[in-house]
Amino acid sequence: MEKRPFVTLEQLKEITKTYPTPFHLYDERGIRENARRLKEAFAWNPGFKEYFAVKATPNPFILKILREEGCGTDCSSMTELMMSDACGLKGREIMFSSNDTPLEEFQFAHDLGAIINLDDFTHISCLEETIGKIPETICCRFNPGGVFQISNDIMDNPGDSKYGMTEDQMTEAFRILKDKGARRFGIHSFLVSNTVTNDYYPMLAKILFELAVRLREKTGADIRFINLSGGIGVPYRPDQKANDIMVIGEGVRKAYEEVLVPAGMGDVTLFTELGRFMLAPYGCLVTKAIHEKHIYKEYIGVDACAVNLMRPAVYGAYHHITVAGKEDDPCDHTYDVVGSLCENCDKFAVDRQLPAIDKGDLLVIHDTGAHGFSMGYNYNGKLRSAELLLKEDGSVELIRRAETPKDYFATFDFCKVMEPYG
Repeated sequence: MEKRPFVTLEQLKEITKTYPTPFHLYDERGIRENARRLKEAFAWNPGFKEYFAVKATPNPFILKILREEGCGTDCSSMTELMMSDACGLKGREIMFSSNDTPLEEFQFAHDLGAIINLDDFTHISCLEETIGKIPETICCRFNPGGVFQISNDIMDNPGDSKYGMTEDQMTEAFRILKDKGARRFGIHSFLVSNTVTNDYYPMLAKILFELAVRLREKTGADIRFINLSGGIGVPYRPDQKANDIMVIGEGVRKAYEEVLVPAGMGDVTLFTELGRFMLAPYGCLVTKAIHEKHIYKEYIGVDACAVNLMRPAVYGAYHHITVAGKEDDPCDHTYDVVGSLCENCDKFAVDRQLPAIDKGDLLVIHDTGAHGFSMGYNYNGKLRSAELLLKEDGSVELIRRAETPKDYFATFDFCKVMEPYG
């Protein structure tokens, strides 16, 4: 498929008059439309709810947009819980799914009325000791072990994952939790990341639906919801075909009717916990070409670096690049597009075919709306960039300012020494 930015060169020129590059830009219209498609795909399941994975894009402006579209949040830390609370999300609008969890975070999640998703069997006693009881609504995370494979291209190894419980542990956990006062149970699992196939969710759903039937038979637990978690990916590469959420929703419905309905569990509610699918295509990193270098390869140096988007440097992940205003020019130049970190892995693209790039050109790095800004850091003393929202009416709003040197030095005891530098 052809990948085109959701913003034009003319718009970017206007934006950069106020906000210097680099910056992350999000598309409000795209975010809202995608959230509505997801809701439509699962409208057959009364009570369906998307719990957006805050870790993907932890910005309160984004969370508020999603809340307006009926989404809750999935949190994995104290600060993510705090952000959800500050955005007006309350009680069961919040799911707390963490691992190796500090006890004070269990307490805070309980105080907010969030649904707590236990990652390990031993966390039952930790939770009880911390809050003094077992909540009436509780969820447990399942790890089936072994190797999970959809095709020759998509496989993962749950047996090598630190997350979740075995089926035997799940069974014993439900029995103990029920004896200690739990009345409503949920099941959660996450097996594969970033799948670009319509088959993953229906396959996962069938596994969890069959597990739910067995757990109810063995424990008598009242299983009220099943969280299919994340894993629905996005087509980072232009030759990949995007998932069809309507086809995915229908596939899950068929598994639901095949497994749960005959077992008398046709009232189980489904949740999702998507981050990448919800936001990645609706964010981009905008950066300017500031240098060119001609040695053994051709390099284009930009004013962003891996601290703004670490996925290519750390994972070798592909992010498509558009040279704004040259969308229709021939891609007849081969470049490494690099940042300024003192690390050779600081490359947004390696041997990438692109149009001729001139100093001052604006480059749009696609699909950074999830796990982009959120994974930023301050190596080399680099500062995190601003986040901007392209609103539905075409205006642009600053939703997080860029860091300053004062922010960088603020946690030092000797920060007063740095006052002359702001």
